[in-house]
Amino acid sequence: FITAMVDNDAGGIYTYSQAGARWGYLPLWTLIPVTILLIVTQEMCSRMGAVTGKGLSDLIREEFGLRITFLVLAVLVATNLTNVMANFAGIATSLELFHVSRYVSIPLGAVAVWLLVVKGTYQSVEKVFLFACALYVCYIISGFLVRPNWTEAAIYSVRPVLMLDPAYITIVIGIVGTSIAPWMQFYLQAAVVEKGITAKEYAESRIEVIVGCVAMSVIAFFIIVACAGAIHDVAPRDINDATDAALGLKPFGQYAYLLFCAGLFNASLFAACILPLSTSYTVCEGLGFESGVNRSFREAPIFYWLFTGLIVIGGGVILIPGFPLVKMILASQVINGILLPVVLIFMILLVNKERLMKKWRNNLFYNAVGWTSVIVLTGLTFALLVITIRDFSR
Repeated sequence: FITAMVDNDAGGIYTYSQAGARWGYLPLWTLIPVTILLIVTQEMCSRMGAVTGKGLSDLIREEFGLRITFLVLAVLVATNLTNVMANFAGIATSLELFHVSRYVSIPLGAVAVWLLVVKGTYQSVEKVFLFACALYVCYIISGFLVRPNWTEAAIYSVRPVLMLDPAYITIVIGIVGTSIAPWMQFYLQAAVVEKGITAKEYAESRIEVIVGCVAMSVIAFFIIVACAGAIHDVAPRDINDATDAALGLKPFGQYAYLLFCAGLFNASLFAACILPLSTSYTVCEGLGFESGVNRSFREAPIFYWLFTGLIVIGGGVILIPGFPLVKMILASQVINGILLPVVLIFMILLVNKERLMKKWRNNLFYNAVGWTSVIVLTGLTFALLVITIRDFSR
């Protein structure tokens, strides 16, 4: 549940807000296939973790070798670092609307994130994360306060709209990339392993996965709808960042604006904890280092130093004047969408290995959804590349 909800981080909120502000209700149809794919991918990872007792990067290293694992991890770390920056930017910009300088909010946020993870246990950290999940209700309330066109929202939720427009294809890939980010698969499987969930307890985890995925999509729906009603229905435009979307809600009432800002701050601080944590889990598992929140700094030094480094770099970059943050945020979500098919291929191959999974291997439906997603995402990426090259050569 935590893994799915934290996917609506600052980068995700910006991507959904941009989709609603620029394209209105048209991109809503993507959320149904995205939800199905999210459930399938998250379920595969939690099942692999429960059955094998190993993380995803650990399995990739054992089954495909260290060289391939290193390449995957290098790209993943680079992508995750941009996402960490995006979330510290979300902390800064959300509090700047309340006249709190980023030179105050970023250091305080970084210290709070570091202390929570380094000084806490998995159980205590998980309780804080679950509380943060509950605060996402802010976006649902904001969506209702804007009073969008619910009829159009309902129609375009089930009517696919495809256009050979680079900006539209980019936002579709971005929605997929931010909704089913590669880091999620690694973090979820690592969390299942650290909690000690086995195949016997797996039925409860499966229910939790489904509930979390549906809740994530509901939040995404209301963010898109809120921005479609507040911005697109008034004057369609691109937005500069997620706080720009919050300001767009201001004419519809102070509460809609404040709740959107509060949701952005909560999501950004929440993800600023999870993303460095996920990256540390992934790298340490893949390279064979000790990892885990239940271990001390002395027991897992690489794990904690990598976690610390990501926080320092992610927060520090935001303090550099003139850094092209908005372009980097959207680009990181698109990179997520491009990297996802690669991660999916490894997952599908692993979860179908009888030696690893025994009777818990994928059924026909899961394989069909998985391989279809790989083909569609690869096709979208190729289409975006071709259209971009064509437009550039004109």
